[in-house]
Amino acid sequence: MDPLGAPSQFVDVDSLPCWTDAYEAKQLDSHQNPVEKAQVGVRSPFPYRKDINAKIILWKGDVALLNCTAIVNTSNESLTDKNPVSESIFMHAGPDLRAELQKLKGCRTGEAKLTKGFNLAARFIIHTVGPKYKSRYRTAAESSLYSCYRNVLQLAKEQAMCSVGFCVINSLKRCYPLEDATHIALRTVRRFLEIHGETLEKVVFAVSELEEATYQKLLPLYFPRSLEEEIQSLPYLPADIGNAEGEPVVPERQIRITEKPGVPDDASDEEGLEADLSFIGSHAFARMEGDVDKQRRLILQGQLSEAALQKQHQRNYNRWLCQARAEDLSDIASLKALYQTGVDNCGRTVMVVVGRNIPVTLIDMEKALLYFIHVMDHIAVKEYVLVYFHTLTNDYNQLDSNFLKKLYDVVDAKYKRNLKALYFVHPTFRSKVSAWFFTTFTVSGLKDKLHYVESLQQLFTAIPPEQIDLPPFVLEYDARENGPYYSSYPPSPDL
Repeated sequence: MDPLGAPSQFVDVDSLPCWTDAYEAKQLDSHQNPVEKAQVGVRSPFPYRKDINAKIILWKGDVALLNCTAIVNTSNESLTDKNPVSESIFMHAGPDLRAELQKLKGCRTGEAKLTKGFNLAARFIIHTVGPKYKSRYRTAAESSLYSCYRNVLQLAKEQAMCSVGFCVINSLKRCYPLEDATHIALRTVRRFLEIHGETLEKVVFAVSELEEATYQKLLPLYFPRSLEEEIQSLPYLPADIGNAEGEPVVPERQIRITEKPGVPDDASDEEGLEADLSFIGSHAFARMEGDVDKQRRLILQGQLSEAALQKQHQRNYNRWLCQARAEDLSDIASLKALYQTGVDNCGRTVMVVVGRNIPVTLIDMEKALLYFIHVMDHIAVKEYVLVYFHTLTNDYNQLDSNFLKKLYDVVDAKYKRNLKALYFVHPTFRSKVSAWFFTTFTVSGLKDKLHYVESLQQLFTAIPPEQIDLPPFVLEYDARENGPYYSSYPPSPDL
């Protein structure tokens, strides 16, 4: 106990700035306004949430000094580990803590157990055991570390705690790579707050000087502080972002369980599930498919069933999606050739493709395909429409029919099923002929959805002008060719 009148060494959590505060201060200092309406191709799976950000605190300091309802202690299976975090907690809590720990009879890896805080400012201590890391057992280590964070949060929820102070659970002694572990920590906390956010007021990440830079780098991926930061962070998300609760996804271990066994997949309600469950049942064992190599040989011989072909296609698409999430696609995103805008008259999402912004001869078209998949995977789970501006394109912007055929063959069935209209704006005679050949002889099912649009006035009968962000050159061209369209909604200056 502190001497009377002496300043307390403990830290009041309410006095610490939340994750958003430093960002807003920086915005004010640089005279920048936070982006209210971002021009996005797709929203991140971890979208900007001001309410969640207000619960997050990144603090460089000793977790033992926090006056949270509970702080976290990382230890070993016998709860006797000697690491800087544990030693500080034992020193400040006093001798009674060791006596109580003996009653717990240890703690298994991934579990969480509760004791009183004794002389700490925190009322409770939640003890957990992080995994030992070996590269060949990486999957097991990821699952165990996820369990540590999840079980701590679950215990806090069950005990109606207001705040939790996390140390970095993956200790150096256990050899877990800091950056990999930080991804798991942040996304697990983020997903928990999305589902059970009303049960916690504050989550503090107490880090050392060595750990602070990694947390500063990765926090914007899972807790973006503006729409602008969300978009900038999107290309840097790892391929495995876990399931709906942040748990690592292991396709080989997943078995698909349908709500109505025996009913075809198309008969079930897929709309809200496809984005999160795209990997479920994709492995041969999970779907009881037998010998995959044999099936590939049958494909080449043209003897494989339609159902098996669909499964093979789904596996191929999942591989493309994994690569798209892992690749740095910021150079393709900067072209602003594909982005999401508003909704059409039927309430369907509108996606825009700007032909003139695609320098076909200068970019890696495979990366362009990856970017399309990255952007569209979340959009295509519901009905949507595409608006393609052919305005002022030239030979350097013409998408090759082979590329379009590859794109059409690669994408998931949901893209084709949920695409309700493709508006081809400002077509030329040559482009109409090319489109006719492509939709007649190369792909099926697209011809009836294709609509040629000669003027913006015609486009606005399907999509209100306030619901679509138009590149300025498109407006200028349309005004010259078809006369000005007077609207109170100006075009976006950024496009």
